[in-house]
Amino acid sequence: MSSLVIAEHDNHGIKPATLNTVTAALACGGEVHVLVAGKDAAAAAQAASQITGVSKVLHADADGFAHGLAEQVAAQVLALATQYTHILFAATASGKNIAPRVAAKLDVAQVSDITKVDSPDTFERPIYAGNAIATVQATDAIKVITVRTTGFDAAAATGGSAAVESVSAANAGAHSQFMGSEIAKNDRPELTAAKIIVSGGRALGSAEKFAEVITPLADKLGAAMGASRAAVDAGYAPNDWQVGQTGKIVAPQLYVACGISGAIQHLAGMKDSKVIVAINKDPEAPIFSVADYGLEADLFVAVPELVAAL
Repeated sequence: MSSLVIAEHDNHGIKPATLNTVTAALACGGEVHVLVAGKDAAAAAQAASQITGVSKVLHADADGFAHGLAEQVAAQVLALATQYTHILFAATASGKNIAPRVAAKLDVAQVSDITKVDSPDTFERPIYAGNAIATVQATDAIKVITVRTTGFDAAAATGGSAAVESVSAANAGAHSQFMGSEIAKNDRPELTAAKIIVSGGRALGSAEKFAEVITPLADKLGAAMGASRAAVDAGYAPNDWQVGQTGKIVAPQLYVACGISGAIQHLAGMKDSKVIVAINKDPEAPIFSVADYGLEADLFVAVPELVAAL
């Protein structure tokens, strides 16, 4: 019994979500191998070999892997799949794009968004926006799994000494190709990896107020900035700031929610945060049910006072 973790990387280093996925793979039992499919990604493969608990790193190098296209990476995974009992992806945009293709080609049922491994074939995953936890058993010979990274501690990025083995690159054909990308520039920490997040909700009323009230607090704390779906839909914040079931799942050390009522889908994305601080003038707001510290106050008064006090 062995597991294959599909690494997320930028061809130079390994992204943090991979470390949490390795922890989940270790809980499945047996050896853990990591696939690094990239273009000139030897540095990423070397970084993967240092992860504690990893027995082997498989390095596939080809032009088609340069941008992590789902079709190309899925073809590479399928070329190796029969050697493994478990194939694990982080439940990120990339993992959710590749895993279903692999599961469909293998004709197996994907187990999505697991938060706990009970045994090699039994897993726990949230349903109903996190209001219930389902225990599911997978009977397929090869289990294709996506891992909710907030449910597992990160494996140590150093201390390992896995061998790096080159494997032949698979070719998915020319059905898709990379045309270009527009990367948002941001000096703040990446939302899913940030230790502190300050989020704003629809109560802010405008993009200008969002920037005026939330930005100074985030600057003081050195925090990433997030937003509720309502705030994003209203145009107060960009899409990549959205926290929630339909946005990004986060679990920082500190989460500050300003003017966020706490809809179920938002709570599903941040309730695993270590410390939650809620500022809302509605005492009945659902956000207070998960908050460690709640301040019933007008955010337009309370947040500037908090910034001044820091």
